[in-house]
Amino acid sequence: MANAGTEASAYVALGDSISIDEYAGGPGRGGASLLVRNRDEDFPEWRGSELGRPLLQLAMDGATTATLLDVQVPRLEQSGVRPAVVTLTIGGNDVLRSYGDTGAARRTVALVGARVRTALERVAAVLAPHGRVVVGTVYDPSDGLGDTTSVGLPPWPDVVGVLAELNETLREAARTHGAAVADIHERFLSHGLTVGDPGQADPRPADRRLWYCSVIEPNAWGANGVRASFWAALGLPIPQDPGSDPAVR
Repeated sequence: MANAGTEASAYVALGDSISIDEYAGGPGRGGASLLVRNRDEDFPEWRGSELGRPLLQLAMDGATTATLLDVQVPRLEQSGVRPAVVTLTIGGNDVLRSYGDTGAARRTVALVGARVRTALERVAAVLAPHGRVVVGTVYDPSDGLGDTTSVGLPPWPDVVGVLAELNETLREAARTHGAAVADIHERFLSHGLTVGDPGQADPRPADRRLWYCSVIEPNAWGANGVRASFWAALGLPIPQDPGSDPAVR
């Protein structure tokens, strides 16, 4: 993690493993890290398309909205950093804790919305003037098929609908607080079960169309998809060279 100090140019990553490096193959390879500094050897068409800002990485594996409010936002508030850019990926782990129970999951979705709104209020209080906040949606390793057994999870017929409700709740919270939406869910469609095994463990599978590992984590190619989603949400043009980088498609 870079020492962002009190710089108003800093970028802060909040949330869960969608934003971290671990499952993408190590330091500098996750979606938030790529947003700051490209890996030119992996994504040559992104050369020079990077924020180039100090990164305060507060996202963590397994984080829920409780982690966000109780750990991550307080760390931001206590850091003295007034970020120019903040990204947030959260909510998937909350719903996973209610997996299989549709009623409980929908109550969880409502709680996620309330907690995200509270987090965005607190982030706004420390944001630099003209700072930008981006809220990511949550992807679906089944590619909308709802075939949870094929990705190693028990059957849950309502899972696609619950995920849609979660993502609409995240979008609404973002709109209410003037944040941009990174539609990670949309960008990841056709990069999961329909092209391979999301449960595979390789962070850099030979088939770059497959963006998942360990079922629910973004691999190296998925991390690029996360970065592209953040980049687009900030209103920046996506580099176009789909022949060498499927992640821009």
